[in-house]
Amino acid sequence: MRGEPSVLHVDLDAFFAAVEQRDKPSLRGKPVVVGGIGLRGVVSTASYEARKYGVRSAMSTAEARSRCPHAAYLGPRFEVYRRTSQAVMAEMRALSPLVEPLSLDEAFIDLSAAGITGLTDDDVQAIAQDLKAAITKASGGLTASVGAGTSKLIAKIASDLDKPDGVVVVPAGTEADFLAPMQVTVIPGVGPATAQRLSMAGVRTVADLQQLSEEELVRQVGSAHGTSLHRLAIAADDRPVVSDRETKSVSVEDTFETDIIDRQLLAAIADRMAHRVAERLGKAQLSGRTVTVKTRMHDFTTHTRSSTLAGPTDDPRVIARVARRLLEDSDISGGIRLLGVGVSSLADWIQDDLFTDLEHDDTPLEVVELPERTRDLAGYYPGQDVVHPDHGRGWVWGSGLGRVTVRFETADSPPGPVRTFAVDDPALSKALLSPEDEPTDT
Repeated sequence: MRGEPSVLHVDLDAFFAAVEQRDKPSLRGKPVVVGGIGLRGVVSTASYEARKYGVRSAMSTAEARSRCPHAAYLGPRFEVYRRTSQAVMAEMRALSPLVEPLSLDEAFIDLSAAGITGLTDDDVQAIAQDLKAAITKASGGLTASVGAGTSKLIAKIASDLDKPDGVVVVPAGTEADFLAPMQVTVIPGVGPATAQRLSMAGVRTVADLQQLSEEELVRQVGSAHGTSLHRLAIAADDRPVVSDRETKSVSVEDTFETDIIDRQLLAAIADRMAHRVAERLGKAQLSGRTVTVKTRMHDFTTHTRSSTLAGPTDDPRVIARVARRLLEDSDISGGIRLLGVGVSSLADWIQDDLFTDLEHDDTPLEVVELPERTRDLAGYYPGQDVVHPDHGRGWVWGSGLGRVTVRFETADSPPGPVRTFAVDDPALSKALLSPEDEPTDT
């Protein structure tokens, strides 16, 4: 256990929605929902204005619309999010060389790797405030919440306690007391299924959990899970901050002797691949949030489709179901010569029991089905960047019935005017950030 709160967890507040509000002045201070906008769409991120109406991540878009019909419902702009994330991560790495990205919008930072020692709680508070100011400047106005503690567990939990735009520093030596009054579900890996089993044993808070011996926990939830929960309940977390997490993924792929056009066969192959990926994740004690399916077609063009879960998992059933869903959306009419399944956005804790009830459940899995590239969406979609030679840059307000409505404004302009065009108007085109952002198949 560290003797000072030198681990930071930085979490950008409502990241996707905040980027949209930054770039679309007319949406600032208003409810914004980013995610799948179709009938089977799922919310990826909701702005805090939308959360007041009960909209949350992983909720179906249909339910979100019923709760907050006046929100702006936008498709994702991943290239913009990635570029903003890179600017933010650069500020973190300027503070310490040891940064572990968990996703585009959150990361751990190890202050001790920067040679900063003898930190007081006030020192850490000041460092966190300075970092937040640097992030806001680098990102064009986004805010972040920061938690600081002697471990990754404490830092991550602390970052959730004063959102948005807050800082919580947990002094060394107070970790167990800090956790004690919280609901047991605050511990990573305690989802609804585990919480129900613990509740039957009278365990509802972390304080209750702290009273159980390791042997009792093992009897309640199994050997591996029980041992882990016992350590985390008393804040015994010595996991290191790992700087290369951003680039790590676990994947399996295979090239076929003949092109395959049988969807049932491809689904069976994807299932086997998902189980192999899950085995590798388990051996490495990792889990991941993003499932990717890679297909190489008969003409050697290669496509990838990804979905992001609400929490990390290494459950083969979950990975297989997401992979099958992604494969169902792929055009295989010409045949597939290569298929791959992978998991990324890795973490070293698991929330798979959030999904244990899905094994015999026929309802759709709550995943965010968002394409990696804007070219995967035909035509125009709400939120998409466009440009017009006379009106300049803008974004799609809505489209349908052969028309597309655009609001012309940028992050640096006041709220702009709205114009409607024919969907095939040659003067209106999809805008790119810059030439190097031209989408290509990989």
